[in-house]
Amino acid sequence: MKEHFLYPGTLYADKDATAVTTILGSCVAVCFWDMVLKVGGMNHYLLPLWNGEGLPTPKFGNIAITKLLEKMLSFGCMKKNLQAKVFGGAALMASSSGLLNVGERNILIAEDVLSDEGIRIISSDVGGNQGRKMIFQTDTGGVLMKKVKKSA
Repeated sequence: MKEHFLYPGTLYADKDATAVTTILGSCVAVCFWDMVLKVGGMNHYLLPLWNGEGLPTPKFGNIAITKLLEKMLSFGCMKKNLQAKVFGGAALMASSSGLLNVGERNILIAEDVLSDEGIRIISSDVGGNQGRKMIFQTDTGGVLMKKVKKSA
């Protein structure tokens, strides 16, 4: 099986079985899995919304989710067969509230975009105050996730 480390602000999807690993703090990862074609992909975004300035890169949630969906559709996937899993969005700073709580805003953009696209979230582990290490299996849609304790 292939292995791929997913860096922040990127996405990965492949028809071949791949174990995709990433580490999340306030960032969010959305995993798509097509239950018919048995293919999957994952993104890792840092900020919720692209504001129209600069390049529309996958470091923004609304761009990352749309780009991953486009990649999945290019494989022949159909939206009705896609399942989503959402992870991350931790509040790692004690004063993370309101507009400063990027994690919470990252979670909300995932929920909003997926709802708008008609893609059901079948599982999630979001929020809290701990980071997460996760491995997504593109051929089965399975996720292994471990919470990461803060170091002193």
